[in-house]
Amino acid sequence: MAAEIIHPNTEDTVDPVDAVFALHRGGKMEVRATVPVRDADDLSLAYTPGVARVCTAIAEQPELVNDYTWKSNVVAVVTDGTAVLGLGDIGPEASLPVMEGKAILFKQFGGVDAVPIALACTGVDEIVETVVRLAPSFGGVNLEDISAPRCFEIERRLQEALDIPIFHDDQHGTAIVSTAALWNAAKVTGREIGDLRAVISGAGAAGIAIAKMLVAAGIGDVSVCDRRGVVYEGRGDLTDVKAEIAAVTNKAGLKGSLADALAGADVFIGVSGGTVPEEAVATMAEGCFIFAMANPNPEIHPEIAHKYASVVATGRSDFPNQINNVLAFPGIFAGALQVRATRITEGMKLAAAQALAAVVADELTPQKVIPSPFDERVAPAVTKAVAEAARREGVAKL
Repeated sequence: MAAEIIHPNTEDTVDPVDAVFALHRGGKMEVRATVPVRDADDLSLAYTPGVARVCTAIAEQPELVNDYTWKSNVVAVVTDGTAVLGLGDIGPEASLPVMEGKAILFKQFGGVDAVPIALACTGVDEIVETVVRLAPSFGGVNLEDISAPRCFEIERRLQEALDIPIFHDDQHGTAIVSTAALWNAAKVTGREIGDLRAVISGAGAAGIAIAKMLVAAGIGDVSVCDRRGVVYEGRGDLTDVKAEIAAVTNKAGLKGSLADALAGADVFIGVSGGTVPEEAVATMAEGCFIFAMANPNPEIHPEIAHKYASVVATGRSDFPNQINNVLAFPGIFAGALQVRATRITEGMKLAAAQALAAVVADELTPQKVIPSPFDERVAPAVTKAVAEAARREGVAKL
C-alpha cells in the first residue's frame, strides 16, 4: 500500500500500517554509550572530575583528540537538501530520512559512526563556513545531495580549508562503483577498457566524476552529454566545470545530441533520468554495455537494454548488477579514518575501484560484474586498499 502524503489544508493522514512509515517512526538511529555509568566511580571517570584530565591533555596536545574521543571514527553526513535522491530540492528537514539512512549504512557496512547534519542554508560561502566551524568534532565529512554546480566548489574549498577527508559521495561514490563494474564488464567479455568508447548521459555531479575517473582508468574515449547534447571544447555555453571536462574527454570530437554520440558507442552510462529512445540504443556497437542508473526509472529499461547489450546494470536492487554507492563509501571512509588521512586522493579512489572489482573477479558473469552490497568481503577489501593507497600517496598520519 502506498503512503498518503500529508497536506496541511486537508484531513489526509499517513497510513498507520504502511511499512515504510512504520520503520521510520521515531527515526532510524540513536546514540549509545560505549562505557558504563553504573555508579559514582564510573561517573567520576566518564565525566567530572576525571574528564578534566583528558581535556587538559588534549589542550596541550591537540592530536590526542583522535585517541581519547570518537572524532577519529565519526563522519558528518552533510546536506542542504537541494538534490535529494530523485526528489530534487526538497529542503533540509525532508532530507533527514535519507541522511539517517546514510548514517546507518556507514555503521552497518563500514563500522564507521556518522551523524546526519541538514543545513538551513544553500549559499556556497555559508555552507563552507558552517562545515569548517563544525569540523573539530569529526574525522571526515561526507557531502550528500547538494546540487551541481555548487557541490564542486563546496568540496574543493572545504578540502583546501580542512585537513580531514572531504568526500562528495554523489560524485565519487558513483564514479568508483561504475568504474569497477566497467572493468569487470570488459573482463568478462574479453575486452580491455582502453578499447572502449563510452557515452555518459548527465553532466551533473555524478556524470562529471565518472568521466574523470574513466579517463584516469584509461578508457579509450568518453563523451559527456547534457541537456544540449555533447559537451565539447569550444561550445559557447559551458560552465567552468564542463569546460574542464571537455578538455580531457571526447577525443573523437563529437558534436550533436546524445543519440548522435551513441552511434557506434561501446558503453552507455546514464546518470540523468529521462528515457533514451530504443532506436538510439539500437545504433550502439554490438555487445555494448548499458549502465542505466537513474532511479526509480532507468534511462533504458533492462528489457530493452538486453536486446542490444552484453552487460546491463542499473541503480535498482531488483535487477542484476546494481550500481550502489554503499559498495564504496563505508570502506573508503573506514580506510581513510584508519590511517587518519588528511584527504581522499584520486589514487585512493582508483584503489577502491580496483579492490571492489577484484572481490568478484573469479566469479564474473554478465549478470555479476559487481558484488552485492551484502557481500561481506566488500568493506574489508575497500578499507585495506584505501588505507594502503593513502600511505603510498603521503596523506596518511598513521
